[in-house]
Amino acid sequence: MRRLLTLAAACGALLSGGIVGSVPVVHGSAVVASRTNAGWTSSNWSGYAGAVSSPATSITGEWQVPTVTKTTGNSYSSAWIGIDGFNDSDLIQTGTEEDWAGGHAVYKAWWEILPASETVISITVHAGDVFTAQITKGSGTNWTIEIDDTTSGHSFSITKSYSGPATSVEWILEAPLVGGSVATLAHYGKTYFIDCGFDGGNAVFSTANRGIMVQGGKHVSTPSKPDAAKDGFEVAYGSKTPPPA
Repeated sequence: MRRLLTLAAACGALLSGGIVGSVPVVHGSAVVASRTNAGWTSSNWSGYAGAVSSPATSITGEWQVPTVTKTTGNSYSSAWIGIDGFNDSDLIQTGTEEDWAGGHAVYKAWWEILPASETVISITVHAGDVFTAQITKGSGTNWTIEIDDTTSGHSFSITKSYSGPATSVEWILEAPLVGGSVATLAHYGKTYFIDCGFDGGNAVFSTANRGIMVQGGKHVSTPSKPDAAKDGFEVAYGSKTPPPA
């Protein structure tokens, strides 16, 4: 069964978190600048997100690790799926990071439950690897986070306590918070999210769920319209809208 997302008001404090080298890096809640029926804009998120009519119990998705290219200074990006964070400052999430830091590309996998720091996962990540992930509610406040590198065959799973309201679901390409500020977005090229779903069914995306990242008054990360199945999309660095995944 497909599940329809609905757009909700969005806000969210940026919280301190994980580490890349000695620089604090946060995969955090959305900082949304505007909302319309045609979508939303944010300084740190791009992709698809929305409220759900009842608390979410699971989320799934697949994406390809994009290839980052050289920038003048350090730059950062991350692809992930999560529950909460679109209209509050709670968030449970897992994904991959794609940065240009210290003069070279850095790739890793991680999971995080705000307000705690990210936890890096011991999976070797390469550009082009295809990842699948799911986050599933168990009994009480137990949630299981699973992420798999289907290219290498490596996988990770952990069960943790999470008590957020589960009122939104997200598939996001993010510019994380670094050293207390939203980072310069890495030149990640493009990637896709497909087979997006929650609560045991596929998502049905609408344009209201589509979010563009805006930094310095410029569109820096732009998702496509939903694909034909309405459960996937492509997202690309820059202002040009890519074709659907």
